[in-house]
Amino acid sequence: MKRKSNLCFITITMAIISLVTLVMYSTIIFHNAASGSKKDFQVVGRPLFKLDVSWPRFPEYFTGEVFGVAVSQVAGVVYVAQRGENVPKVLVFSTDGEFLQAWNSSTLEMPHGIFVANASSSEPSVWITDVGNGPYGHTIKQYSPSGKLLQVLGTAGQAGSSLTPLQFDQPAEIFVHDATGEIYIVDGDGGMNNRLIKLSKDLQVLWMHGEKGQGLAQFYIPHSVAVDNSQRVWVADRGNKRIQVFNSVTGDWLGSWGSCFTEDAPYSVRLTPDQKYMVVVQLNTNQVSLLEAPPVGIIGQCRVVSSIQLADDVKPHLVDLDQKSGELYVAEIGAQQAQRFIPFTLGKF
Repeated sequence: MKRKSNLCFITITMAIISLVTLVMYSTIIFHNAASGSKKDFQVVGRPLFKLDVSWPRFPEYFTGEVFGVAVSQVAGVVYVAQRGENVPKVLVFSTDGEFLQAWNSSTLEMPHGIFVANASSSEPSVWITDVGNGPYGHTIKQYSPSGKLLQVLGTAGQAGSSLTPLQFDQPAEIFVHDATGEIYIVDGDGGMNNRLIKLSKDLQVLWMHGEKGQGLAQFYIPHSVAVDNSQRVWVADRGNKRIQVFNSVTGDWLGSWGSCFTEDAPYSVRLTPDQKYMVVVQLNTNQVSLLEAPPVGIIGQCRVVSSIQLADDVKPHLVDLDQKSGELYVAEIGAQQAQRFIPFTLGKF
């Protein structure tokens, strides 16, 4: 009888420990008192990232609304695009958090997306989409790492009408393939155009989807684009609250995800260096979600593995990941800052 009681006690104790562990594993709340500019946040599901409260070391350099962020992992540099009157449009930080320089460029009106091409090489360049309506807007600009303007795609100051491939109307984001130099553009941050365009390295149109609508390969505010290692193009179709997937070689439609975005639309899409997860931002619900990336040959349905719930006024917009370290950078319009999240293994905080 005594042995049976001991066994019962041990069983109950183990059940309680398991329950507590499950609760701790599924929901972890971080309260940041270390910095007044950092916001409380909550992780639901598998905790894959933790906030780095020490980056950047001097957040007071953020002086406008932060719309985009891009990482040059070899150089150890982070580019932050911001908007506002009389503010530098691009801030440059080191991955260690030091402020390096600001671009006071008169050629940028309203930066939206920002991307570092050839980030794994010693000769990167910085691409920025400009959604301004003034004399420099409706363009995509390439800069040197120091901020020198190298080339401009589109006709500055003239919005497109979907008829000419390189005539943009508020282009949202650009993605340049590291190995081939091929360029993917989502054109239409609320303008007349709603297009996904693929260009060769020498700027020849290879294929394009360019019709507004809710059908297959149609878009309503295509907002972000990324290409994985399995020749798949992932597009955040913001206005339709879904992600659409295409073959990067042929442009053929492969599938779409919508069940994860019933409350809010996907704004940004990026893949982790190991290609296991897709990082998706939802601005209105202030969430950064990690979705399980499907295996080759399958699109299936989206599945959220982990999500970071930010404070109500943060408004995350676009993200980028350091393809060397896996660190996640989030551009936040409402909080007027960029934050860094560090990947970690469960139990190692």
